[in-house]
This record gives sequence, C-alpha cells and structure tokens, in this order.
Amino acid sequence: MAITIEELFDKLPGAFLPEKAGDMDAVIQFVLTGEEASDWYVLIKDRAVKVEKGLHEAPTMTLSADSQDYKDIVTGRVQPMSAFMQGKVKLQGNLNLAMKFSEIFKLS
Repeated sequence: MAITIEELFDKLPGAFLPEKAGDMDAVIQFVLTGEEASDWYVLIKDRAVKVEKGLHEAPTMTLSADSQDYKDIVTGRVQPMSAFMQGKVKLQGNLNLAMKFSEIFKLS
C-alpha cells in the first residue's frame, strides 16, 4: 500500500538527526497540490523539530510541488535535483535548506 502525505510528515520527527541540524533555526513550508493537496511546515530550532499542518506566516524556505511528485522524491523513485530541474519542484527563499533537508532527516 502506498504511503500518504500525512504519513510522510508524521514520520519526520522520528527521522530527525539533531546532530546534523547543528544550530539551524528555520521554517520549511511545503505547499503540495494534486491528489493529496495540503500545506505543512517543519520548524527546526535548538536541535529539535516540530511538524505542523497549515501555513506558517514567515517561512525561511517554501517548497511547492505536486503531492505525488513529492512522494516520489522522498521515497527515492525520483532524484530531487532532477525533479527541480524539470520544474516539478519549486523553491523560494533559502535554497540551501533544500539541500540540507536530506541530511538532517533519515527517511529511508
């Protein structure tokens, strides 16, 4: 059975690697469209993480994508850089956070 967007975001706190986050203080907003359209944000501060459903008023970075494309990236079916280059993922704000995200969460 395929994983849902909600299940993916529910798994983030358990996949968080605080030692990799260091002194990061960021809010990463996810704006997902398509079949499982939803908004989520991930707060990373003081080597802790909090995941919330909804929109944050001042995200450090925003990632916009179709929900299926995002699931394909997270589950390893699609390379993140390839999805970005094809326009399947759009980023706004501090783009370095997108690269760092895969380092601070061990999802596989």
